[in-house]
Amino acid sequence: MVEPVETRVSVRLPDFPWDKLPAYAERARAHPDGIVDLSIGTPVDPTPEVARAALAEAGDAPGYPTTVGTPALRQAVVDWLERTHQVTGLGLDQVLPLIGSKEFIAALPTHLGVGPGDLVGYPALAYPTYEVGAALAGARGMATDALTAFGPETPKLLWLNSPSNPTGRVLPPDHLRKVVAWCRERGVLLVSDECYLDCVWEGEAYSVLHPDICGGSSDGILIVHSMSKRSNLAGYRAGFVAGDRAVIAELLAVRKNLGLIMPAPVQHAMAAVLADQAHADEQHARYRSRRTRLKAALEGAGYTIDHSEAALYLWTTRGPDGPDAWELVAELADKGILVAPGAFYGRTGAQHVRIALTATDERIDAAAERLSV
Repeated sequence: MVEPVETRVSVRLPDFPWDKLPAYAERARAHPDGIVDLSIGTPVDPTPEVARAALAEAGDAPGYPTTVGTPALRQAVVDWLERTHQVTGLGLDQVLPLIGSKEFIAALPTHLGVGPGDLVGYPALAYPTYEVGAALAGARGMATDALTAFGPETPKLLWLNSPSNPTGRVLPPDHLRKVVAWCRERGVLLVSDECYLDCVWEGEAYSVLHPDICGGSSDGILIVHSMSKRSNLAGYRAGFVAGDRAVIAELLAVRKNLGLIMPAPVQHAMAAVLADQAHADEQHARYRSRRTRLKAALEGAGYTIDHSEAALYLWTTRGPDGPDAWELVAELADKGILVAPGAFYGRTGAQHVRIALTATDERIDAAAERLSV
């Protein structure tokens, strides 16, 4: 008799942050007018008609789609990047559709062969999935905003996130150029998460593939984008990665083998929303209005908003001598408002909370009214 062999893959992942919020959610739900949930940046407004019409039009899809995506979708990405963000010179072989951006961010180090002994860098305050991706690959992660922190060691992969989740901070062009040059000098793959590049309220944000940043070359650079925020397609799982031709080819080979394929109707819908700016402008105006009202209410209640010049969040504190993040979460939960503690995003977020703008006008107004009492 052959004894069964127990096999187990052990990967130590960070705790899923939102598992810690249910008790505070219950406190917020106890409010007589119900909860205002501003803890997660999930869209609540309707998916634009242009997307729904395109999805229905392509609904007869009996065959397997291609991992690389249709030429029409990839051309729509190239055209949109040039028209909206002045990214020029990309070919169709420099774009891949993604099943939402999160799966790609988590899997990228593994797909590129990053592993034990390798280092992955990401911002000091960051979307937790960068750390998850390093852990899944068995690599070490380093949370830092200072390139000097790496010392003589060279990371295999360095993440940028501008505009930032959670802080809404926008990195200036000079800093982006410095990071591009630093990575190229050392052979580090630079991956820029630009999912909030269309959600700018003050100043201007740049893609690292803007010719003034990258010198007109995509060598050593990838950019990641999502349709979730711009076009309310979070439920469609639609995003893309673009950039270095050789790296895109390597990723395509891996994703073909894994069957990571965006459904054909979603590809058609994504091409349609990229070609339509009107719905994006309308959604941008909605978020701007909500931001204006909520920011004024928070400041009127004695809170301070740091950064937050872009993205869909207000990075909120009562200052370095005020309550810590969890105390702020509790304070707001007692007003029926659920927010995310800054500690979810890194140690330097211990005095902040992240407050999302992704609620209906009625719920934003309810939060503003509660803050005024």
